[in-house]
Amino acid sequence: MHSHRPFIIGYVEDQALCSVTEDDARKLTHINVAFGRVVDGKVRVSRTTTLDYIQTLKTYNQDLRVLLSVGGWGAGGFSESTSSAKSRSQLAASAVELVRRYGLDGIDLDWEYPCYSVAGIASHPQDKENFTLLIEELRNKLNALGQNDGRHYLLTIAAGAGQYYVDGTQMDEVQEHLDYVLLMTYDMRGGFQTLTGHHTNLYTPTGDLFRISVDASVEIFRSAGVPADKIVIGAAFYSRMWRDVPNRNNGLFQNSPGAGGYGPSYADLVANYINKNGYTRYWDAEAQAPYLFDGTNFISYDDEESIKAKCEYIKKHGLAGIMFWEYSCDPTRTLLNTMFTALR
Repeated sequence: MHSHRPFIIGYVEDQALCSVTEDDARKLTHINVAFGRVVDGKVRVSRTTTLDYIQTLKTYNQDLRVLLSVGGWGAGGFSESTSSAKSRSQLAASAVELVRRYGLDGIDLDWEYPCYSVAGIASHPQDKENFTLLIEELRNKLNALGQNDGRHYLLTIAAGAGQYYVDGTQMDEVQEHLDYVLLMTYDMRGGFQTLTGHHTNLYTPTGDLFRISVDASVEIFRSAGVPADKIVIGAAFYSRMWRDVPNRNNGLFQNSPGAGGYGPSYADLVANYINKNGYTRYWDAEAQAPYLFDGTNFISYDDEESIKAKCEYIKKHGLAGIMFWEYSCDPTRTLLNTMFTALR
């Protein structure tokens, strides 16, 4: 099932798919095209206009696997369309039909999140069981498709990094039907926290009230029954930024008036922020994470140093690989090249 080297999985937004270079297509093992949506109980790709480019990418790298990611933050329809056996069957069938039509290698389900309405979507306590049943239905239908052409089609999920996700799902049962689980170990601080901190840190540092990190997330999912060799950890090609931060401790672990919103992309950070325009780069050795501070604005992000540390962690713990959001945020290719060099 697993290749001889760890996976490098890139999320690529639909409009960026045609910008994936031949060189990058060779460095990636998987591309997850974002996003298909659930509309009226079926997976639709009406907004996804570049799927025909997949065949071009495969001429660059015949081993490249391309999956359709379905969902994303704020994408609803899951709770409603998994509530009965009939609706689950319809949803799964529509996904598998897209796999067949576009020559995809599988489906990456990105329901954010079963049992939670925090993104403004519908949820129900029954989501916990219905999520498992949907995954089983998808697996069975993908297997049936694979029997026709002698192929194994991939089924993966993107999972929220914290304990909340495990509480809203049956991961021990779900993982049996999945090829691997992608932990969204980014946005671990920001949208819900006014306290500054690292949003994609490898380890949990002393002094941080919010104890989540890549390492903590891996432990949560292993405890929930997911084997290490099915776990993919996440890296961020973008930052999180807090404003009006008190000028103490270089801005780290300070309460600011507002939550941490999306910050500049990695390419923008390199061009305009890292040790530029009043910003100083700091390194948190405990967290294995960089951050920027200019006296009032605090920025958390991944860079070459933190990504190397994540790749070493993957090798040390026998994990399945690394993934990132999102490809177009780093046209310098620095971060992808760092992953490729560290893991090949």
